[in-house]
Amino acid sequence: MKDIEKIFKEVGVIKEGHFLLHSGLHSGIYFEKFRLIEYPECAVPLFELLANQFKGEPIDIVAGPTTGGSIIAFEIAKILRKRCIIAEKVEGGRDFLRGFKLNAGENILVVDDVLTTGSSVRDVISAIKRHKANPYAVGVIIDRATEPIDFGIPLYSVYRKRVKNYSPEHCPLCKIGIPLTKPGGI
Repeated sequence: MKDIEKIFKEVGVIKEGHFLLHSGLHSGIYFEKFRLIEYPECAVPLFELLANQFKGEPIDIVAGPTTGGSIIAFEIAKILRKRCIIAEKVEGGRDFLRGFKLNAGENILVVDDVLTTGSSVRDVISAIKRHKANPYAVGVIIDRATEPIDFGIPLYSVYRKRVKNYSPEHCPLCKIGIPLTKPGGI
């Protein structure tokens, strides 16, 4: 597979400017994962790379958070031939609604599209634990976290780029007057 960053730039996944992230932080780089999903010929090999990290592992279910994570979860579950469940936002975090069931002791692979602060993944892990299942590992397509994040379970990413994020009050892009863009479905 050719260079992942080159693919991301070609299809418009990587954007430069001044962005308001879902976390509320500001960044000079934004990853528009839906540009990747727009091009299945580029996305499918990346899904396969992620899934291959977990082949042969004792995974029972693949779980992802809404919205982008649900697409990734479905694709990884399809490749691994496992059940797929989705964690939706609820007051206080996330939970498995719509009749999704987890059994005590089942090993759950948590997947997401883009990792920035880890809050969505932590919420999914918390929901798994509330259902007495076992968070087994985390897999993401893009890890853009400023520092490595420790979930207490293995983390694998297809593409990792340490990107500096800023609180709004300490954002150098704001200070020099670069207009703030609110991308995606925020």
